[in-house]
Amino acid sequence: MFFTGKKVALVLLASLVINGQALAWEKDKTYRITILHTNDHHGHFWRNEYGEYGLAAQKTMVDQIREQVAAEGGSVLLLSGGDINTGVPASDLQDAEPDFRGMNLIGYDAMAVGNHEFDNPLTVLRQQEKLAKFPFLSANIYQKSSGQRLFKPWALFKPQGLKIAVIGLTTDDTARIGNPAFLNDIEFRSPVAEAKLVIDELQQTEKPDVIIAATHMGHYDDGQHGSNAPGDVTLARSLPAGALTMIVGGHSQEPVCMAAENEMQRDYIPGTPCAPDRQNGTWIVQAHEWGKYVGRADFEFRNGDMKLVRYQLIPINLKRTITWADGKTQRVLYTPKIAEDPRMLNLLSPYQRKGQAQLNVKLGTVNGRLDGDRNQVRFGQTNLAQLILRAGMARSGADLAVMSGGGIRDSIAAGDITYKDVLQVQPFANQLAYIDLNGSELVDYLTAVAQKKPDSGAYPQFAGVSFIVRGATLHMVKINGQLVNSHRTYRLAVPSFNASGGDGYPVLETRSGYVNTGFIDAEVLKQYIEQNTPLDAATFAPKGEIIWQ
Repeated sequence: MFFTGKKVALVLLASLVINGQALAWEKDKTYRITILHTNDHHGHFWRNEYGEYGLAAQKTMVDQIREQVAAEGGSVLLLSGGDINTGVPASDLQDAEPDFRGMNLIGYDAMAVGNHEFDNPLTVLRQQEKLAKFPFLSANIYQKSSGQRLFKPWALFKPQGLKIAVIGLTTDDTARIGNPAFLNDIEFRSPVAEAKLVIDELQQTEKPDVIIAATHMGHYDDGQHGSNAPGDVTLARSLPAGALTMIVGGHSQEPVCMAAENEMQRDYIPGTPCAPDRQNGTWIVQAHEWGKYVGRADFEFRNGDMKLVRYQLIPINLKRTITWADGKTQRVLYTPKIAEDPRMLNLLSPYQRKGQAQLNVKLGTVNGRLDGDRNQVRFGQTNLAQLILRAGMARSGADLAVMSGGGIRDSIAAGDITYKDVLQVQPFANQLAYIDLNGSELVDYLTAVAQKKPDSGAYPQFAGVSFIVRGATLHMVKINGQLVNSHRTYRLAVPSFNASGGDGYPVLETRSGYVNTGFIDAEVLKQYIEQNTPLDAATFAPKGEIIWQ
């Protein structure tokens, strides 16, 4: 299109100054911006045994979207809601190197720092940060000793000349649910307070056209976060209306698709429409977990207004199980198959082979399923928790054992048990600890732990003890079937994480008689399985020992 000199001058003036503010966009021009997002990757760089998800198929999908958007004159930003670490042994044993290298190849633009980034010492996280070709963002994580932020609070991107600022925020629950041994000099400040500071700073200095938050805080219906720290809904409501165009979230590990206002759709079916949440002028999205989906938000920016045109969750080779008339089952794709990118396979295959060589060692067998599902271990007592706790009791000679349910990260299927299974169940490398307490001290401890609420990682699992909880009091406390004697000494086994105050448990490590054995929890479980195989799942089934009234 040809403009006269006068018209060119007018267009440039409109693109440079409006209401006294320097702007990069051109008046009356429509800019197409697509935001892609994932979260809670947790080491799933490789497809699972059913051919679902994995970074190779994800790259193919992202490349296709980028090509399509570019052909339409648009731009793409790819963001992560954090928690790249912890969950798959092949990744954990290699400090998530394959995951970050794979994310580099896909072309991530920025990542929020998640709480599980602190499952390793800070030195490991710094190495990961150096490896990544994209910034780790968190505005609310500070070093106590210096008072300085540990990570960049925001990053600025300029697709088509627009200024898009991405702020990073991390749940302040990390101080409670993270490993205390790695958090001594780290402070997690209020995400809301820090967001207000950063937004104000950005508006005074960079004057972005759009501000997005990449967060690891969780999405909770109508802001009802229970015992968890406030999440994305609270964040959006606490800021001026529309201060954030979008929150790309993580942590609660759900597909955020709304059934109604302030009510999330339950049992979302892959491939069906997904309506993101909208709070106080801010869109809130989350793409479940493990790279199962790539979230896609297509925006149009025009004259200072960012409008969401389309949103979808794209399944990455997810499958459902169908049962035929003869009783046989088959897994079939929800949506057409996505081919795996050859370059990604070439990059990741050596890591996968190296990991599998260490993991596929058979330890024993079990004749039934050992339940460690998230929606079980955070709500009730389970047989897998009993197995883990009994293993700790056997190694330490303890009378009873306690741990937070959030420390159990997977189930074990009936059949052969491998080292991989054990590491998937207990990926955090906590150490077995114990302490000798008299009966009165023990009851005080159990009373405090029993107050932890369901639907949180702090929800407690018990073994070797029975009692009834009525409010803030325990009744009929028995150790191995005998009423507690206030003058007798009992040995309590706990993970070092909880003994250090993790998940808000009473601190034991500073008390007299505390012993950290140095034995890694996964190794303790591994040995117990080897020594007691074959396992009978029924012998570990809870029998109503713990009753909340």
